[in-house]
Amino acid sequence: MPRTYYHHIALLGFFGLFFLWMAWPTLLQPPTKLPTALVLLMTVGPLLLPFRGFLDRNLKSCTWMCYLSLPYFVHGVVESYVGGALAHWALLEVGFALMLCFGAGFYVYTAEKSRP
Repeated sequence: MPRTYYHHIALLGFFGLFFLWMAWPTLLQPPTKLPTALVLLMTVGPLLLPFRGFLDRNLKSCTWMCYLSLPYFVHGVVESYVGGALAHWALLEVGFALMLCFGAGFYVYTAEKSRP
């Protein structure tokens, strides 16, 4: 599979996580004790840190994006295990986090090795 497909898979996972987490605290389950803006800053903010380099296909930014997808994976697994009304959204979060992690990881893995 061409290397750019891995980046496209990672982008799909990123935008899926981004829009899911924009909708989760605003539409699906609004917070009762914290301001919505603070929850959005804590949940969506980390995804935006390496975003510029990720769009430019910087290998280091892609690696960091892979690392940053893991807490979202853990959150989705825990939320789906607990159950409730949002279990199917949590499974969607798991899928997007896996797409981001494996897409970015394989994109970096298939990069040409630099020669000394």
